[in-house]
Amino acid sequence: MDKSDPKAHNIVAMTEFRAEIGYSAISQVEAYWEGLRGMRMMPKRSEIDPRGIESALEYTFVLERIAPGMARIRIAGSHLSDLMGMEVRGMPLTSFITPPGHRQVSDALEEVFQRPAVSELRLSGEVGVDKPHMDARLLLLPLKSDLGDVSRVLGCFVAQGDTGRAPRRFDVVGAKIRSISAPSTLPASQPDPKPEPAPMRTGVDGFAEPKVRFEAHAPRPDVPYLRLVKNDD
Repeated sequence: MDKSDPKAHNIVAMTEFRAEIGYSAISQVEAYWEGLRGMRMMPKRSEIDPRGIESALEYTFVLERIAPGMARIRIAGSHLSDLMGMEVRGMPLTSFITPPGHRQVSDALEEVFQRPAVSELRLSGEVGVDKPHMDARLLLLPLKSDLGDVSRVLGCFVAQGDTGRAPRRFDVVGAKIRSISAPSTLPASQPDPKPEPAPMRTGVDGFAEPKVRFEAHAPRPDVPYLRLVKNDD
């Protein structure tokens, strides 16, 4: 009886399970973004409050679009600085990506800005001397600037494994892009409300004049109904 297959199957299953452990920050940031946008397409950059994602703050960053397919980091948590071994503010997002993956990241950014969409990338750390294997996830969520254009991104970058010698860069091994739309304000089963009838107009249309109300006047007591006219001729 060959026992190698069940054993190998168990190892693969545990490996896949462990690959997903530790990415709760990704879910927290996306849930926070969804809560902020409510019935809109997306929230504004000015609405982001660090206290709302405090437990995921070290993995969170904000991007600013500077050209088609290019965005630089405006704010970043400590996890991103640890991966690069330096302050990452002002650096392009592609600084974390190996050259073969730059086009994929640029395309993902344009989808987020232009469609708009939510993008999640699966990454694998470049392996080398003192650079052990790492798995990572990168989440990109669109934001509106104060001017109303879609030129900001709320992001989350989580890398799992020993960082080793910085800087660490990653290959893109998969991408998932989901278009977004404003949720309907009415339940799907509820018909559109009927318009209320217009109130009756009491004014006068065109050149027509209002009708004069007829009122009967009682005769004055000092004025007789008949008057006698006498003529002696």
